[in-house]
Amino acid sequence: MTIVAARRYCGGKLIDPELPVDGAERPALPPHSFDWVGLAEPDAAQMELVRRQFGLHPLAVEDALNPLQMPKVEVYGPTLFIVTRTAAMHNGENIDYGQTALFLGKDFIVSVRFGSTRAHTELRTRLEADDERLAEGPDYVAHAIMDFVVDGYVPILEKLESGVTAIEERAIDSFPDPSTIRRIFRLRRQLRRFLRVIGPTDEMVEKLVQHDFPAIDPSARVWFRDVLDHVRRTLRRVNGLMETLASVVETASMLEQHRQGEMTRQLASWAAILAVPTAIAGIYGMNFDYMPELRIKGAYFAVWGVILAICGGLYWRFRRIGWL
Repeated sequence: MTIVAARRYCGGKLIDPELPVDGAERPALPPHSFDWVGLAEPDAAQMELVRRQFGLHPLAVEDALNPLQMPKVEVYGPTLFIVTRTAAMHNGENIDYGQTALFLGKDFIVSVRFGSTRAHTELRTRLEADDERLAEGPDYVAHAIMDFVVDGYVPILEKLESGVTAIEERAIDSFPDPSTIRRIFRLRRQLRRFLRVIGPTDEMVEKLVQHDFPAIDPSARVWFRDVLDHVRRTLRRVNGLMETLASVVETASMLEQHRQGEMTRQLASWAAILAVPTAIAGIYGMNFDYMPELRIKGAYFAVWGVILAICGGLYWRFRRIGWL
């Protein structure tokens, strides 16, 4: 079993840095004491030892071993089971999703991570440096872990926002090329999946804020309210990015239609101008035996004058209305 840490605290101070996890029954702990066990990628046999030692429900253990659970909160007797989803950007393009499950009791918290590269080591060090906060118990640790998970979404959104902003600026100048269009739809697909995977976190944390649950002191709800605020802020940013991408496509389409309309008007204007000499030339090109005006002195120059006058008038008119 990958035991990242197994420690016991009393009054916010570390009293046992090497807590054994062997499936043995736990003794009654002194007041204001709790255990914090962090596991990464355990198998079923290893989780069975944890289940026996902390009295976890088999169904909750089964869900913790399934890394495809959606965010949720469930009550199993005196134990609270919470599932959160982690996310991290991979190779600057793809988003990898993982899972962190929490078993929360009055005197213990067990975290089980799957698919998450962000270990809780730094978080644990920071909490252990604050005796006053850590003394609040395992519900405060649960809040800190959930807040740590939600904060991991920020770098992803910043990366996506920079990509969306670049696409938006290019779309103003010209219609997106095929590679940019593929990028837009790839981003929209990523954002939709992000909402599908992370979105239920909003409802889950809201339950922790509004309802009474075992192992969570009513005074600790304010901490989960802070997590809820972070989650909703994240989801608003994601929805904003999706709206921006939709508007980029719509704006680019409108700009392209406007450009095509201008080209069509220009072509129509030149066609109207050229129609005049074409029509006159067509009349004189019919090879009639007798056309009286051909024998009038200066008729050739008069016809050219009429052509130029009409064409000049049309050109001036089209320029005035902005077609040329």
